[in-house]
Amino acid sequence: MPRFALLFDLDGTLIESDHLHHAAFSRVMEEAGLPPLGWEAYRTGIMGKPNVQIARDWFPGRPDALALVDRKEALFREALAASVAPVKGLTPLLDWAEAAGAGLAVVTNAPRANAEAMLAAGGLAARLTELVIGEECARSKPDPLPYQEAMRRLGVTPSLSFAFEDSPSGLRAARASGAHVFGLTSSLTREELLQAGAQEAIADFADPALWAALDRLKARAA
Repeated sequence: MPRFALLFDLDGTLIESDHLHHAAFSRVMEEAGLPPLGWEAYRTGIMGKPNVQIARDWFPGRPDALALVDRKEALFREALAASVAPVKGLTPLLDWAEAAGAGLAVVTNAPRANAEAMLAAGGLAARLTELVIGEECARSKPDPLPYQEAMRRLGVTPSLSFAFEDSPSGLRAARASGAHVFGLTSSLTREELLQAGAQEAIADFADPALWAALDRLKARAA
């Protein structure tokens, strides 16, 4: 069993994919005759939320609401056909984690088809095989249950778990699970991350503050 764990959100955390999501949502809304979707509206109203909530919030009263969200997801997966790069510093972090015997899991509100496509496009599918899908749990983020499920599968405690997130809903979920939470400034500012629940804010996985914390976590778990 692993001594400690690193738990990762996917969109905007492992892979810089939010621009692809925004473009896909924008196209669907245009096709549906709805007003254009600005980046700020996407960032604050859609990013990190489960699809059922997105359909309810953005296509209220429409019988085709879930079909519109499914159309968006298909467009997003098409855009992933061109390989996408993992966030800076991720490969060295995974190398370190594997050598240290850390448990690894992806905890995401993305549909399974999207999550698997993203991991494959980023060349991460073979390294990140433990995948917790929010909509497959009884409750998705911002509830802490998906993170708690990841810890249960890995057999680790919250006190020996680091979580990495970039959205308000994900940050709230990770913090409520008891993990130590790092927020990535891929879409939110440092202040927004801390306000949403991050205990530390980092630009990417090469941040020296993260590596200092990892050394402390490894020593604590020994």
